[in-house]
Parts: sequence; C-alpha cells; structure tokens
Amino acid sequence: MNILDLRKQAEEIFKHVIRTLDPKQLVKNKVRVHNSTLLVDQKEYNLKDYEHIYVIGGGKACAPMAKAMEEILGDRLDNGIIIVKYDHGLPLKKIKIVEASHPLPDLSGQKGTSEILKLLSSSGKKDLIICLISGGGSALLVQPHKEITLQDIQVTSNELLSCGATIGEINSVRKHLSTIKGGQLAKASYPSTLVTLMLSDVIGDPMDIIASGPTVPEESTFEDACKVIQKYSLKNRIPDSVNKLLEKGRAGGIEENPKRGNKVFVNTQNIIIGSNKIALEAAKEKATKLGYNTTILSSLIQGESKEAAKFFTAIAKEISRSKSPIPKPACIIAGGETTVTIQGKGKGGRNQEFALSAAIEIDEDKGIVILSGGTDGTDGPTDATGAIVDVHTCKYAREKFSLNPEDFLSRNDSYHFFKEIEQHLITGPTLTNVMDIMISLIN
Repeated sequence: MNILDLRKQAEEIFKHVIRTLDPKQLVKNKVRVHNSTLLVDQKEYNLKDYEHIYVIGGGKACAPMAKAMEEILGDRLDNGIIIVKYDHGLPLKKIKIVEASHPLPDLSGQKGTSEILKLLSSSGKKDLIICLISGGGSALLVQPHKEITLQDIQVTSNELLSCGATIGEINSVRKHLSTIKGGQLAKASYPSTLVTLMLSDVIGDPMDIIASGPTVPEESTFEDACKVIQKYSLKNRIPDSVNKLLEKGRAGGIEENPKRGNKVFVNTQNIIIGSNKIALEAAKEKATKLGYNTTILSSLIQGESKEAAKFFTAIAKEISRSKSPIPKPACIIAGGETTVTIQGKGKGGRNQEFALSAAIEIDEDKGIVILSGGTDGTDGPTDATGAIVDVHTCKYAREKFSLNPEDFLSRNDSYHFFKEIEQHLITGPTLTNVMDIMISLIN
C-alpha cells in the first residue's frame, strides 16, 4: 500500500470517529422518556412532579445535544437557552441559541450567561433543569465576579492559554474569577432538580474540570488559583484587579465556591455521555476492519505537544523497523490534550504543532503516516482540524517551497507551514468535542 492510500485511510478512520461521536445520538443513548418517566442513565424522574422543564448549557457541542432533548421531551419542554461557539448553532424549536467567542470569551457569551441566570432565578422547587455541557463551556459560560470585568477575564485567559498551563490549572483560575463556574450554576439552580449531561474534553474526565465544573462540587480553592499564577509567573502579565481578587479570596475575604456536601447538590445528577475513550475505541474498531493490527496507547496524552509527538513517533518507528510491539500493517492510536507554550509569533494549534514535530521525526522513515486532529474540527485559532504527515512532508516542503520545517516549529507557525504545502486536515466544525486523536498507520 502506498503513502497516498495510507493517508486516505488515516483520514477515513478519523472521520469514522467523528460520526461515532454525534452528540445527538450520545444523548439519546443515555436519555429517554417512557410514558411519564424520564430515564437518565437508569435514574428515573416522574415528569408529572414538575411544573416546568428548562434546558440550559454551554459548549461547542451543545446545539445537537439540545436538539436531542427537544425530540426526547417534545411538548413537555417549556423553553431554554444554550451558548455555543460562533457557527456552531442549529435550528431549534424551543431552545434559544446564543453564539459567542471561543477560546476567549466575549460580550455575547456574557449576555447569554446573564439570560441563563435570569431564567434560573424564576425557577423553583417543582422545576426540572436539564443542563448540557461540552468542551468550550469555560469560555462560553462567562459571568465575571463583581470585582472584575470581562476584559480582565479576556486578558487573563489569553495569558493562561499561552503559558503552557494544563487545562486543570487554567480552569482552577477561571473558576475563581466567575460567578457561574465551580458549582455556582448548581447554586443558581437550587432548589430545582438539576440533571447535567456532559461531553468530556478533559483528560481522565474529571467533572469539576469539564467546562470549569459549573454544576459539580468545587475541588480547587483560591489558594490553588494563586499557585498557578505564581507557577507561570503571570502576576505582572494579568490585571491588578484579578491579582487583588485572588489574593482577597485566599485571605478568606471571598467565600469559596460550593464544596462537596453543600445542600445545592442534593437534587443534582451529573453524568458523562461521551469521552475520548469512546473515540479511541471507535478508531480501533475502524482500523481493525481495514486490516490493521491495532492498539490504543493511551487516552491520557498531555504535556508539550512537540515533545508528545516525538514519543508517539518513536513508537511508530519502532514498529516500522522491528515489528514491535505489534506487527505490520499496524495502527497505533492515542488521545488526550497537549499544550503549546507559545514562544514565537506564528499561528497554529496543538494538533498542527504535533503533526509538524512528527513530520520532522519521520523524515527518513518510509511507510509511516501520522494524523493528529481535534474532534471539534477546529485546532487553535484556525480553520484547520489538524494535519496528516508522512516521510515526504518535510522533503516536499524543503525542495518545492524552500521551507524550513524546524524554523516553522520554533516559531509556533505550524498553520502556515501546512497551508503552504496543502497537507492540512480540514473537516469544518464537527459539533462534537472530546479532545484530540492521534493516529499512525505503519505499512
């Protein structure tokens, strides 16, 4: 099988994963109505006990999730409001969609969040709230603490996203700058019954980190948030108002977000309906059907993207040369979410950076193709999903376009590198999001 066939099959496997992750179907796999009973992951809710049913939420995948809930509940649903990334909306009948900015929040997201909180303020003990959460919810559900502004959050978020911090570290800060994150949405919903359906985009699926855990008990503290600022030397790069807020919280001047055991969580149910593990199993199933000896390395890949790519590529090279740990034709699969510490002024995303680093590593190894793509269809602030590379990628760039791959990598400019040589993976918004998938085919 030649390289072009390998590239096509890698993309075919990736697209099969995206189809498997259809958020609408993932909701219907866990939620159904039988007579007057709503069953959510086998837990029963008698719909006759509720005067109103509302749907709220935020995230890139929320539109198809909301569409599923409209179909499941039908006329029983009163109304609702969700916030999605720009161009990620769908036509809905009863649920209002607000489109807003991601990964940095904007005024549209703040206004939409205010509408959600206004709706919750009118709900009561005999109401049922269905909350839909997916990746991107941290930026889309934005309500600044009264002592800071939206601009303060924008500046702080940009610094956090650029410094190489993990998503857990980033969200531990975000949660303490907000009045909706870190269990505070559950607090706003109380005493209504609250059911949250989550599509996980976080390694290990910790509910308090997914979209900054708006409906689950808070695990981090103001002290933790301050440690993140200190660890990445951000104190002089973020607004003074943010530093003052965090220090005030650490000193006990601001109440911590609701913790485990708080009464606001008495009538709540939180379940994960989709995750990176499901994506990896779907990739394995497809690769096996295509005739590959297939193994899943891990769903916990993290760390610096270009370094993770070196490790992933080393395994592919080992298989190519020694047929270990699995024989050829082989497919190795991994998932997770890496980070990029921005040192240059280029444009890119963690998947494109991963792919470029991998391309440099396999410059001399024939018969290896590597794909890295974001399941949401967008990698960083670009229109690309990721990229597909092989032994010819760097050679082609050098000889035909006089491009230096190492130079582009050092400037974090993977987007322009792949755009120039036309080796991007582009799907457009997929309306789902369970982190990233890395696939290598070795012939």
